[in-house]
Amino acid sequence: MTVNEYNACADKYSDGVYRFILKNIRDDDTARDIVQESFVRMWEKVKDISYEKAKSYLFTTAYHTMIDHIRRNQRLSSMEGFYENKLQDQNSFSDLKEVVNEAVSRLPEIQRTVLLLRDYEGYPYDEIGEITGLNESQVKVYIFRARTAIKQYIGSLDLVL
Repeated sequence: MTVNEYNACADKYSDGVYRFILKNIRDDDTARDIVQESFVRMWEKVKDISYEKAKSYLFTTAYHTMIDHIRRNQRLSSMEGFYENKLQDQNSFSDLKEVVNEAVSRLPEIQRTVLLLRDYEGYPYDEIGEITGLNESQVKVYIFRARTAIKQYIGSLDLVL
């Protein structure tokens, strides 16, 4: 394949390869990196590839590069999860405030928001509703669920106190 044919392949197939990888990976930056790596690999073997086989070679290389990336990330994420679990198992809390703060940080955003507005800031239900765009009954439900989740979290810590 000549340099002009390689450039024609880049113009003709780069968008298709990108869409193919993006549909599978669902991460824009990673998809761009994989496409770029595929074109680099094709450039390294440009003399061995015929122009007629360039599209097939490019999609095959992109696919294999994507699989390698997925496998590498699965290994890294499983190792990170292993070490995070080890760190969490060894985590000991020195006082109740730390335990409650940890429990609050684990709540979904809306529950955390209404709970903090009510219990930490002292807002009444109607004002919390105005701030968050919820009605008063929804605010009460979210606060109830948040408090229940905190109780369950604290109760699951083998007698914290």
